[in-house]
Amino acid sequence: MPRPGPRNLITDVAGLSVGHAQDEAVRSGVTALLCPQAWTAGVDVRGGGPGTREIDVLRPENTFSKAHAICLSGGSVFGLGAADGVVAALSAAGHGIRRAPNLPAIPIVPGAVLHDLGNGGDKDWGLDPPYRWLGIEAAAAAGEDFALGSVGAGVGAMAGLAKGGIGSASLDLGEGLVVGALAAVNPVGSVRMADGETFWAWPWEIDGEFGGRRPVPDAPLEAEPIPDDSKLAAIGRLTPGANTTLAVVAVTADLTTAECTRLAMMAQDGLARAIRPVHTPFDGDVVFALASAAQSLGEGPARAVALARLGSAAADTLARAIARGVFAAQSSSSGALGASGGASAP
Repeated sequence: MPRPGPRNLITDVAGLSVGHAQDEAVRSGVTALLCPQAWTAGVDVRGGGPGTREIDVLRPENTFSKAHAICLSGGSVFGLGAADGVVAALSAAGHGIRRAPNLPAIPIVPGAVLHDLGNGGDKDWGLDPPYRWLGIEAAAAAGEDFALGSVGAGVGAMAGLAKGGIGSASLDLGEGLVVGALAAVNPVGSVRMADGETFWAWPWEIDGEFGGRRPVPDAPLEAEPIPDDSKLAAIGRLTPGANTTLAVVAVTADLTTAECTRLAMMAQDGLARAIRPVHTPFDGDVVFALASAAQSLGEGPARAVALARLGSAAADTLARAIARGVFAAQSSSSGALGASGGASAP
């Protein structure tokens, strides 16, 4: 039976590292996922108000559909500058495309942002938003162990009217195939059922990783179209793009760009399993997919079957990551460690 990897984090996909940085006064931050050897990548955008960078480079018809990192940030449009910091950090370390020996390395760093401008932090930054420097710090902090909850891009996140945050999970399918997911959870919808305690993602929970709560018999499955819409409107969240769940799924398989895109599309079902409603006009939901190519899927009909299996596992793992992020954010004001411990990023 498939089980989580040793960390139960996206970094169980070997070669991937994650770092957070945040400004507590601003109540916003950045999460960087580094794969400096340039992994094949894809993306799927479903939300009605997305904020993105370097998305077109990941289209299957383009020349270099790979990424050296993925950057997730708070700050709405201002947060897009965080990827500039990750680019600078990777280039200074010699990672990226080399056009000539005397030219800087050119890292490809797609990114996406969530809206956290209305969370009460100090946003009076004038001509100097903090996100480029936060991107540099997040890249420097990247490692295999990282914190969950109110950290990085999840510092200012909300899940409906509750605290959102950074979540991650993994699943080892055996035979060298590992799936990991990371989410910055900031949706207008709810991650919990009507009882306010049971996560919608409960059927996919493993070993009580987000509290082990189960619904009572005959619990209603209906979700309000927008829970407490008057309260959400009062804090400015019922406008297009004012909410978002950003996610990255990663696998050890040797996927093509088109297959990564399909993986991202299938992984979007994880949002639907964990959040209700989702992909609304008010959200900017984006899922990136990365493939390390450590494990061959072979060729022929069996390859498509293997991709379908990976996509299904990615959706399940992403649903778990979303619930873990909210559970960690609401369990600890400073963020909770991943399954195997490790130091919280600065």
